[in-house]
This record gives sequence, structure tokens and C-alpha cells, in this order.
Amino acid sequence: MRTVLMVAEKPSLAQSIAKILSKGNCTSRKGLNGACSVYEYTGNFEGQTVRFKMTSVCGHVMSLDFIGKYNNWDKVDPAELFSKAPTEKKEANSKLNMVKFLQVEARGCDYVVLWLDCDKEGENICFEVLDAIQPVMNKGCARERSIYRAKFSSITDTDIWNAMNHLGEPNRNEALSVDARQELDLRIGCAFTRFQTKYFQGKYGNLDSSLISFGPCQTPTLGFCVERHDKIQSFKPETYWIIQAKVFKGKDSPLTLDWNRVRVFDREVGQMFVNLAKTSREAQVESVTKKEKTKQRPQALNTVEMLRVASSALGSDGWRLYEYITRHFIATLTQDCKYLQTTIDFNIGKEAFSCSGKTLISPGYTAVMPWQGIPLEEAMPDCERGDSFTVDEIKLVEKQTSPPDYLTEAELITLMEKHGIGTDASIPVHINNICQRNYVTVENGRKLKPTNLGIVLVHGYYKIDAELVLPTIRSAVEKQLNLIALGRANYQQVLQHALDIFKRKFHYFVDSITSMDELMEVSFSPIAATGKPLSRCGKCHRFMKCIQAKPSRLHCSHCDETYSLPQNGAIKLYKELRCPLDDFELVLWTSGARGKSYPLCPYCFSNPPFRDMKKGMGCNECTHPSCQHSLNSLGIGQCVECDSGVLVLDPTSGPKWRMACNKCNVVVHFFEHAHKVLVAQESCDNCDASLVAVDFNKTRTPLPAGDTQHRGCVFCDPVFQDLVELKHATMRHSIHRGGGVRRGGRGRGKGRRGNPKKPKDKMAALAAYFV
Repeated sequence: MRTVLMVAEKPSLAQSIAKILSKGNCTSRKGLNGACSVYEYTGNFEGQTVRFKMTSVCGHVMSLDFIGKYNNWDKVDPAELFSKAPTEKKEANSKLNMVKFLQVEARGCDYVVLWLDCDKEGENICFEVLDAIQPVMNKGCARERSIYRAKFSSITDTDIWNAMNHLGEPNRNEALSVDARQELDLRIGCAFTRFQTKYFQGKYGNLDSSLISFGPCQTPTLGFCVERHDKIQSFKPETYWIIQAKVFKGKDSPLTLDWNRVRVFDREVGQMFVNLAKTSREAQVESVTKKEKTKQRPQALNTVEMLRVASSALGSDGWRLYEYITRHFIATLTQDCKYLQTTIDFNIGKEAFSCSGKTLISPGYTAVMPWQGIPLEEAMPDCERGDSFTVDEIKLVEKQTSPPDYLTEAELITLMEKHGIGTDASIPVHINNICQRNYVTVENGRKLKPTNLGIVLVHGYYKIDAELVLPTIRSAVEKQLNLIALGRANYQQVLQHALDIFKRKFHYFVDSITSMDELMEVSFSPIAATGKPLSRCGKCHRFMKCIQAKPSRLHCSHCDETYSLPQNGAIKLYKELRCPLDDFELVLWTSGARGKSYPLCPYCFSNPPFRDMKKGMGCNECTHPSCQHSLNSLGIGQCVECDSGVLVLDPTSGPKWRMACNKCNVVVHFFEHAHKVLVAQESCDNCDASLVAVDFNKTRTPLPAGDTQHRGCVFCDPVFQDLVELKHATMRHSIHRGGGVRRGGRGRGKGRRGNPKKPKDKMAALAAYFV
């Protein structure tokens, strides 16, 4: 029996389609990646009985990135990213093992039916799936078709069966247009981002943004917000006048009339009209118009419209969004709302006025979407042409024009859609990016207010090259990409043409950066004038300043050097101790009172001293053979949770002692109230972990017989077994508290450069903490 593999874009979609096509008679199992299920059943395909396997991916299988060496900001000129830097496809989420999962399920299959979303991104994912599975599928005869594409617009029985009965082929041109967009965004965005981030973060200390990013879609998105801000700032209120008239008939409530001239900007002219109207004490009904109108039910909801609505009475409440989508769908199937609009035209003297009101005839769709219903208004009085109303009041009212408000998220989405900035999937990503980069803040009512940094960047782009921030050039690129999708333009030619344009723009931007820098100088402080003195530089031995604004870093104004620090934690001086390699004073990074902390050398952190060290490593990963702060001196044993980490003693944690993994978030608390904890040179005979010497206070010792000192393995020693507590790990099992011999994890060992040795028995090593 032949096998058909069917792949959807999301796990929930795969489940729905499988239930419809199998009529509920399918079995299910979890895939090897744990995120995607596989649904199996027997059915008919192309006139034969086959076994169906329905599964899914989780969005894009692959993502585009530069090859390894071109991801080093310090060694690569950003200009090289436009042409010289090779790119490669990498798994979008390596933890999902999506390629391996697809290959396991596709092995031995004869056909594949692709149920990816019916848009260009979905078409692109089709070919990502095919690239993964075709090498392991059965090879049919050359003339036999094996790849099919399902096209559907809703998950209903009718639509799914119709798609299954009219299978087509994936569209290579649409997939190529997405490949082109991905490469353009990667090369252009990375080149501009790297240059301006390094340039400005090296000069200003209070930018408060860890990344000064640029994006072909992100930057025009910010431009819309700043454009509205500029209109608000440059707005000058203007005084105008309106005539307010109130009339009544008998005992009816007064009617407030609207002046047909609307307003005037000259007070004397307005007063003249008031005087003319006051010559009459009656208002004559000129006409009464009654017209039945309809308010059309909504169109089917698309993704962009959903984003716009969700951003403007819904907030982040998922259930309310579900309810809205349901109500919207029902509303598309109901009748239009019908109402009667009555307009009464009046003459007071020679001036014309009017008033209008609405009366509901049939609520239609507004019964399920009441917020769009016709508001209740006072009933209009019964009258006809020639009737007279008594004038109650006529007066001139002074008002002022008001500035526009900041863009709401919903308004921004509308502008992005109108100008072709982003796709329905990427629009929220671009908006989120300008918030994350501290370019805008979200105020009450989901209004987007630009920060100083966002304003300066946009104004700087306008000074250098307005096309970098205007939506016009991105719209032009999108039109070219659409030609690729339609098969009317060559992929490589469009890509190269766009890259050539932006490469020239990049070089001009670099040459003209002082124009933007002049604006930066006005809004931000030089890095030398920012921060507080913290630790001494190893080169000049003067104090360096710690800059707390993101990204936090150390700056030596004498040497004019800036040193990176780990983020999202607190930095303080570490006992005025110095690095034996470069004489820089060590600093201590901590994530909180009961979290991880470790010392680091500011110079080594950015300039790894040994080949097996990477940029961004602290002393807890340093392989110095003899330094008292290094992994070789303080490392204890293999991490109980991850495969690559080592548990390292935190020498500053007493009296609540702990060791923490130098790779993941595992923190092990042990020997509370101990006076001293030292890592010994000896290793455990069972597990190779380093032995630990503990000295307790006499009055608080937990050791048997009142002993205050003990040396042993924290993994294997029975005396220590109840003095260890696992925290902050994703625990796969409960902590072992039984007696008997216990095997520990990987120790520091005495291998080359202090690298940890392999455990003698890895399962036994884990048993030290997990049953």
C-alpha cells in the first residue's frame, strides 16, 4: 500500500484537516520533536487505496542568515554584506528539529500533499518542506506525479474536500519572491544596523537602546509615527467662530441646529451673520427629508483587518479576540442594518440651519456587533414645510482648531497596508520592533508616541536620504517582487538591482553620517560624560565609568575605549581583584538575590584570551589554568540539566552558598550558613567531580556529631546529600533523596586547559539529582 504524506502549516490546522478527511476515523501520535502530531488513516487517492499521514510544521522551517564568520560585527565591514557575504538556510528553530522530524515521517512515502497557507509565505514554506523530504521519499517513475498542492480559504468540510479533489502544484515563482524579500531584508537591514549601532553606541552613553536597528519595512513604519509627531509639534491653533442656534415648538424640548456655513475665521463676519439671524424671532421649516439608509454588514475578516480591530476596544485578551472573530463571522451572514434618517432644514432670517436624527428600522448585523449599532437619539419633532419654531437662542461661539493625535496602532496598520509596508504576518513584527528598540512608546489608547531616539533617527534619515524612511522605495521594491511572483521578472535580476540601489545608498549614508550625528549631539550626552565610576582600566589604571542605559557597558574616557558587559542584570565591583592576564579590575554580574552571578574581566569579555573561549564569556567559563576565578579553579561538575554546562561555585554567595551552570539557568543551593566553601584539587573517584571542602559555624553546623568541617563530593557523598537543593532548572524528575552510593556529574577534571572530563556513566551522573 502506498503512503501519502500531508503537511499543514500549523499543528491545529493539521488536526482539523485530518478529522475532516478521515471523517473522524484517524489515529494520532506525537512526532519526535514533541511539537507536532501525526494523524494516520486509510483512504482513496488517485484511484487507489493508500495510507495517509497528516502532520504539520510550525511556520517557516528554515530562515536565512549569513555564514558564520560574517556574523562577527567586529571583523566584517558592513558594506561587504551587500554582495560578498554568502548566505545559508538554517533551521528557523533548532530546538524543534523540524527537518529531522519531516524526514522521519517522509521516509518511504510515495506522495506529498502540501496544505500550507494559501499566500506567498505559505508557498515558500512548501519548498522548504520539499527540500527536506524529497531526498528520503520513494522514487517513482519519471512520469509519475508525486507533489501536490491544496488550495483552500476556510476550514470547512466543503472547502477542505473541494481542495482535496482539485489538487494543484506549488508555485515556484511566488516562493522565489519571498526568498528575494528575505535576502533583501537581511542584507540591507544588517548592513545599516551594524554601522549605525557601532557608530552611535561608541559616542553616546544615554541612547537607551541595545540595538539601533534599521529595516526596509521597520524604518518607514517608524517614519509614519514621527511624521504624525512632527505635525503635532508644528501645529498652530487657529481661532474660528460658529453660530449656535436653539429653537423649540410648543412644549417640545429645544432643538440645537447646525449652521450651514459651518464656521468663519473672522469674528466680525461671524457677528454680522448673528445680527442678520436675530432679525427674525422665528425659524421657518424649509424642508423635511426622510430617507431610508442601510449600514452594510462587514466583509469577511482578513488578517490585517483583524490586527487593526484587535489593536483598537480588544487589548491583549485572547478570549475577547476569539469572541470578536466569531461575532464578525456571524455578522457577515446576517442582514444589513436599516435606519431612517430625518433631516430638517430651517431658515432663521436669511441664514440656513439644519438638524438631523436617525431612527432604527432593523438592527440586522448590529444585533451581534452592538458596538456598531445606530446610537439612540432624541426623536425628531413632527413637522412639515412652512411650520414655524420659536427661536430660543442665537449666539456666536468661539473655538480653536486642534492638532491631530498621535497615531493609534490601528491607524498605523492602515497606513502600512495602504503603502505596501510589510505583509499580514510581518506588520505586527515591525510595530513590535520599533517598540522594543525604544523608538516609540505605547500610550493610553494604543497610541504610538516617538521617543527622542526615534525622532532623531527619522530626522537624520530625512537629512541624508529621505528615501530610507519614506514608504515609496519599499513600495517600488514590493512591486518588483510581485513581478517575480507573477513570473514576469527574473528573480536574480530584481534582487541584484535592489541590492545595487541600497548599496549606493549605504555608502552615501556612511559618508554623510555627520548630518545625523549633529542631531544626536543635541539630544544625547557623550559617552565620556555618562555613567558613574566603577572599576579601573588595565591599560591606564584610571577609573572607567559604568553606563547603565541599554546596552550597559564600561567606558574609559582616557583610553577612549568601550567594553561590553552582560545584559539584564546588575554590575558591581568585585573585591577590587584584578585579572592576571590584563590587570583590569574584575566586576561582578548578578541576575538577582537568588539567581546566577559570576565575575568577569571587562577586557576578556570582549577579547577572549584563549582559543576555546568565545566573546561574551565570564570568569566562570575562562580556561585559565591557574587563575583563582577561572573555571579550572571553581568548576565542580557537569550541569544536571544541560549537556554542555559546568556547575561553578559562586564564591560571593555565602552564607547562602550556591553553584550555577555556566551555560544555562540551573542554580544549585547548598551548605547554607557554612562559614567557608572551597573547591579542592582532588576529584571524586566515582564521577570525576571536584571535591568540596566545607567549614560550618559551630553553632549552626548540620554535620553529624557536631562536626564543623567535611570534604567530599556534592554528588556522591552521603553526608552532603541532604544539604543540596536544585533551583531554577526545568526539572525532568524529582530530586533524589535516597541513601546509598550516589554518582555525580562531570567534574572539572585535569584535562587540557581545565576542560571538564566526560562522565564515567552519564545516567549515573544524572541520578545524583534525578530519580
